[in-house]
Amino acid sequence: MKIATIGLGYIGLPTAVMFAKHGQEVIGFDTNKEVIARLQSGFIHIEEPGLQEAFQGVLASGLLRPVSQLEPADTFIIAVPTPHTEDHSCDTRYIRQAVKDVIPLLITGNTIILESTVAPKTTTGVIQPMLEEAGFTIGVDVHLVHCPERVLPGQIMAELVRNNRIIGGVTPACASAGEAVYQTFVEGEMLLTDASTAELSKLMENTFRDTNIALANELVKLSTELGINALKVIEMANKHPRVNIHTPGPGVGGHCLAVDPYFITTAAPEQTPLIQTARKINSSMPEYIAESVETITNKAAKKVVILGAAYKGNVDDIRESPALKIAEHLQQRGIEVHVYDPHVAYYNMNPETAFANADMAIIATEHDEFKHLPMSLLTSMATMQIFDTKNIFEGVHEELTYITLGTLHRYTNCQQFQS
Repeated sequence: MKIATIGLGYIGLPTAVMFAKHGQEVIGFDTNKEVIARLQSGFIHIEEPGLQEAFQGVLASGLLRPVSQLEPADTFIIAVPTPHTEDHSCDTRYIRQAVKDVIPLLITGNTIILESTVAPKTTTGVIQPMLEEAGFTIGVDVHLVHCPERVLPGQIMAELVRNNRIIGGVTPACASAGEAVYQTFVEGEMLLTDASTAELSKLMENTFRDTNIALANELVKLSTELGINALKVIEMANKHPRVNIHTPGPGVGGHCLAVDPYFITTAAPEQTPLIQTARKINSSMPEYIAESVETITNKAAKKVVILGAAYKGNVDDIRESPALKIAEHLQQRGIEVHVYDPHVAYYNMNPETAFANADMAIIATEHDEFKHLPMSLLTSMATMQIFDTKNIFEGVHEELTYITLGTLHRYTNCQQFQS
């Protein structure tokens, strides 16, 4: 089987590598010529544990070829970005362009798989008409499938193999064709369904998490007002066998949790008030953190260092990052902000410069490097205090003022119960 992967980003590249690792001939296509050139020289352009080594192996074997010109194949996997528009609806321009690129190469028996996360009815409402207008009968001439990615950055190589796969065919024959493709390496269960169900299932997976995190973040605001430790509340509540409140934080980032719920709400706004409210709560957290900094410092902070630019720990992905939004809100308040992230090249500044004379350090990303910080950096601060929005810091000592989303109430004007 020859597979063409279109889009070599955080999902497309690991997917291409995994198919090649399992003996398939793979071409990896991307419109970014710099990405292709880097890959052809043997180096990946994203951070993902185990990916560089695996990529070098399949590149050396010839099973994976990064190309700037799409070629005929048996299966075409579309893994291009699906950003949201100004009104938060799903922007399908990259998908439509990918389909336009594929159509001239299609022959009877080909399979087209969409892995990109999309709004409900995109596969049947956008891609299917394009293929039919080109003269193909879906399920007879070619097979059209939506198989959403369901992996966690930082664990992609393992989860591609281990996780269950939702395979949504436009017809039952399409679903079977998609199953045959992924059987080459997937050890998880193959969940065959229709394309629209697959689309909404993926969106609801992330919407569930976004909504649960919103509940936790609302609890932080509530507990701070009442003078109660929100993190202790969550710990106690989660002792119940049927309760699982998620972890609060400075907001929700990444292409999935911060974007996918909007694909649902814009498709059915009147039916989704809960999802919309959850999005508002999580989107409000970066400003809430900035306001808390002002409260803690009595508006005296002149310089703040933000630890982390990536949206989650130990990756280099800054898409929709709450950390960068916190920086914007602080800057709007006239505060000098230094963002330090050893995983992101643009923000991998000299930490000594970042910490020097800072009034506060905010841990906004759970990188392992931030669990402990050199004493020399802390003592160079104007005020030795850390606001840990991720509750990961392990170097607490008596000279350091250490604040979490659970103890925030102790540093505000709350006059109620202090616990």
